[in-house]
Amino acid sequence: MKRTVLIVGLGLIGGSIALAIRKEHNVHIRGFDISEEQLKMALSLKVIDEATSSIKEGVVGADLIIFATPVLKTEQLVQEIARFDLKAGAIVTDVGSTKKRIVEQASCLSEKGVTFIGGHPMAGSHKSGVEAARSHLFENAFYILTPIEDTDVRVIIQLQNWLKGTKATFIELTPNQHDRLAGAISHFPHVIAASLVHQIAKIEDEDPLVSRLAAGGFRDITRIASASPTMWRDILLHNKESLLRLLDSWTKEMASVKTLIEEESAEAIYTYFQEAKDFRDGLPVRKKGAIPSFYDLFVDVPDHPGVISDVTGILAQYQISLTNIRILETREDIMGVLRLSFRSEEDRERAQVHLQQQMYDTYIL
Repeated sequence: MKRTVLIVGLGLIGGSIALAIRKEHNVHIRGFDISEEQLKMALSLKVIDEATSSIKEGVVGADLIIFATPVLKTEQLVQEIARFDLKAGAIVTDVGSTKKRIVEQASCLSEKGVTFIGGHPMAGSHKSGVEAARSHLFENAFYILTPIEDTDVRVIIQLQNWLKGTKATFIELTPNQHDRLAGAISHFPHVIAASLVHQIAKIEDEDPLVSRLAAGGFRDITRIASASPTMWRDILLHNKESLLRLLDSWTKEMASVKTLIEEESAEAIYTYFQEAKDFRDGLPVRKKGAIPSFYDLFVDVPDHPGVISDVTGILAQYQISLTNIRILETREDIMGVLRLSFRSEEDRERAQVHLQQQMYDTYIL
């Protein structure tokens, strides 16, 4: 007999989880989204089997309920469904980037005979919407689960079995531990990226040339500042305690750097950067983390008409999709540089092989 899953929020994450579940289980997948367009798209792409007109209608008889909605909305919805007719023994989970407040609000569900287990798949894409959903989006990514202390182990295993089609690596953390770690490796870097952009915007008032100079490396290292303002507003409000601690620590760190510069401590400055380099170089290079990776390939190209269409034509011939293409340098009579961005490491490796076969020099930084 088919079991029933309800996905609330049919964007990239909700759609990808639906596809991963369908790949492994004989299920009937219902979907709800505030966007009629996303609902219709999800149906046409066979991401879901049925579109529901309300969450109240969708939860009836559902064995698994997944909230793939912004964290503030999820906090509201887990309380809302406590008033609905839920199936005894059902599992409720979410995909939010913060956990403590959501888990606290979901405590009311235990009275309904259902179990809430917080979830956070730490993978994403630079695309959005259900049309970008892929069943392999979370493959080899960390999928954090945050059950409360007295959660039945069998239910945690059941949820992992539901989600085994993601091919993710499951890790159990407490909600507090999750928020502290996610704050440090994901939330706080987004704050820093946004603050760097604000700094350049203020300098531009004095010297407009700065925006032209920032078009290269600066634009690359601040890519994450282009993320959804609504999503990051909600995350910062939800993870307030962790971020305030991180900001205090960052302020002290910058004060130390300021002192090194003021005192012209050459050896200490060198050590500061060397230690950072050593730690950063030791981080895993082929693992998915909290911030989506950028798979860039650099290609030397001659100053010749049609060279860009030749490069893209080679990729199209082998059905390799690009997420972005950019000319970094091109001057008359010298080699130019193209930066090609791909969705995955596999796509980048295939592109490198085929371009090199066509005598293009490629490299990865």
